[in-house]
Amino acid sequence: MRRKDPRRHGRARFSNGVLGLFVFFVIIVCILFVVHHRQEDGSASRQMHAMNEDASYRSLNLMEEMLSATSFSRQLADQITLAKSYIVIAKESNNQPLAWELSLQIREAQLLLSKAVTREAPITPDEAEPIIKGFASLIYKAKEAHYDSATTIMSLKGHIESLEERANAAIAQSTLFGQLAAEELPKSLYCLGIKLTLEWTRNPSIEKHAKEQKNSPQFMDNNLYHFCMFSDNILATSVVVNSTVCNADHPKQLVFHIVTDGINYKAMQAWFFSNDYKGATVDVQNFEQFSWLNTSYVPVLKQLHDDEVQAFYFKGTEELRSELKFRNPKYLLNHLRFYMPDIFPSLEKVVFLDDDVVVQKDLTSLFSIDLHGNVNGAVETCLESFHRYYKYLNFSNPEISAKFDPQACGWAFGMNIFDLMEWKKANVTGRYRYWQEKNSDQMLWKLGTLPAGLLAFYGLTEPLDRRWQTLGLGYDSNIDNRLIESASVIHYNGNMKPWLKLAISRYIPLWERYVNFASPKLRECIVH
Repeated sequence: MRRKDPRRHGRARFSNGVLGLFVFFVIIVCILFVVHHRQEDGSASRQMHAMNEDASYRSLNLMEEMLSATSFSRQLADQITLAKSYIVIAKESNNQPLAWELSLQIREAQLLLSKAVTREAPITPDEAEPIIKGFASLIYKAKEAHYDSATTIMSLKGHIESLEERANAAIAQSTLFGQLAAEELPKSLYCLGIKLTLEWTRNPSIEKHAKEQKNSPQFMDNNLYHFCMFSDNILATSVVVNSTVCNADHPKQLVFHIVTDGINYKAMQAWFFSNDYKGATVDVQNFEQFSWLNTSYVPVLKQLHDDEVQAFYFKGTEELRSELKFRNPKYLLNHLRFYMPDIFPSLEKVVFLDDDVVVQKDLTSLFSIDLHGNVNGAVETCLESFHRYYKYLNFSNPEISAKFDPQACGWAFGMNIFDLMEWKKANVTGRYRYWQEKNSDQMLWKLGTLPAGLLAFYGLTEPLDRRWQTLGLGYDSNIDNRLIESASVIHYNGNMKPWLKLAISRYIPLWERYVNFASPKLRECIVH
């Protein structure tokens, strides 16, 4: 057995001791470094905190300087305000030299205040005294010119009232322009109408087809599903038809009745003649050919010929009050919805659709809903207090207050199921005509067909499930996506129609998916 060397063991112990000292030294250095670094960070933090406190203190002092009643900054600010008032009065009195001097003095004062803020130091007496004296001299000169306090107060009051009137006028004008923008036909759609009208004149088969189809048995077959619209907008109407048939289980059983004016009748016929809608039938009618349409039976026609009514409905510039504007076909089209039994005498039920809706689900089940003897099936809108009767009608009128409940729930046009047999029994058209004639002085309600509908269908409306129609896509950009997706019909009620530039961009794709951009006539007129 080999003997251990004591010297080697001693050397090993010595090496281990050196290594231990080295490790100990490294640990001490690290600890000192960390402690020193923290001290520096703490010092920097304290310095930053002190600087922030100092800045806050200085800012606070500047604020106190402006609010102090004895400070030069406060005196200058008050004199600037007073001088501005005298400038208004001086200009009214054609005293331009005084107004100019006051303006120069205001600029000097504002420059001095700006310097004080920049250097974060109060204004000194030497700086303020010349400007304050200058203001005092000019204000004295203004008073010598009989611009006393009473005159100043009265003049400023007049200016405030004038500004309020101008603001109200601007609001009214903005509302008017918004309405005009919503009602005005875009150039692209006007182009489409012109091209389709030319197509009608060049293609005799379109007119021949329209005459042959006029007495089609499908138009009167109550075993089919009938939908009606009143519109002069070709593209909007085509979207309603297309979205309805695309989401229908049996599109060949659908019949669409479109009532339009004489100007758009040929273009509308040409469009639906040249486009197929999965076998659905489309009937286009010109309301100017209705034999019963006269001033004695249709109060709106009579009212539109009255000078006072013309001034009320169409007041504005002379251009806006032209003869064409008086004969506003869209306004009359809107009111023809109250004459459905006269337009469709053979039909028992019909679904009414506005031209600013998009259909997202099959609507044929509407025809099997039990209306419990009522005439109108509609989605109520009275979850908010705004849509109660008292918001639409003048309940200070004794007859209105005696016959109607001001808290009755309002409802929406846009998608409605009408039982025309019950309509005739209740004489809804007669009720509408009565109230429309009563409102010849516009004292019961102002514009719109909804107030007339609320009166005509009072006690005759069956509430539908809210999922049948979601409203507000023409003015509300924050509608919950779940409401939109679950709705059978989405309604772009409001001024921001989807075919206009002012449309809400979020909702445009829901409408455009049903636009036939493959149509040659449409491509010629619309850049998509």
